[in-house]
Amino acid sequence: MRAPGAYDGAVAAPAEEPAGDVLDVLVAAHREFRSFLRHRVGSEADAEDILQSAYGKGIERGHEIRDTESAVAWFYRLLRNAVADHYRRRGAEQRALEAAARDLPAAEGPALREAVCRRVDRLLPTLKEEYGMILRRVDLHGAAIADVALEQGITANNARVTLHRARKALRRQLEIACGTCTEHGCLDCSCGGEAQGV
Repeated sequence: MRAPGAYDGAVAAPAEEPAGDVLDVLVAAHREFRSFLRHRVGSEADAEDILQSAYGKGIERGHEIRDTESAVAWFYRLLRNAVADHYRRRGAEQRALEAAARDLPAAEGPALREAVCRRVDRLLPTLKEEYGMILRRVDLHGAAIADVALEQGITANNARVTLHRARKALRRQLEIACGTCTEHGCLDCSCGGEAQGV
């Protein structure tokens, strides 16, 4: 029996990093984790975003897990919590949009929508053609994603991913054209961007 504190030559892994075999197991299960998320959130893009965020947390907190079996169970718990957070955020965003719509004076609503649509319509040609098309059909004209997918000969899931990417690309273009107005929610389309000819 070794005396307490005796050195046996073994070097312990740093406490703040997960064990290498735990990380290997989590990385190897990427496809299963993504499938698990995709079935719960319905979007490939959202599933990948949630998974990448969960991997970040897994690296930060993975040192708590030492064996590979409990690592997978622990990571699935982390993913279930992330899905719940995703739906809570979506619900909060929807409630905020509904509240904002209620707060708009009735006469201002159509004029404001028209101003925003003019700005977006000017920016659509600066995006990839498929992005401009799906934004125009779904967001500006109210078409259902399933209908757009059918028209384009792609799956509804692919159409959702394209729409997600298109919205991100449009957001970047709005930030370039409108500067800080997009960060602070300014919807006065006569500011800055008009002077830039956007």
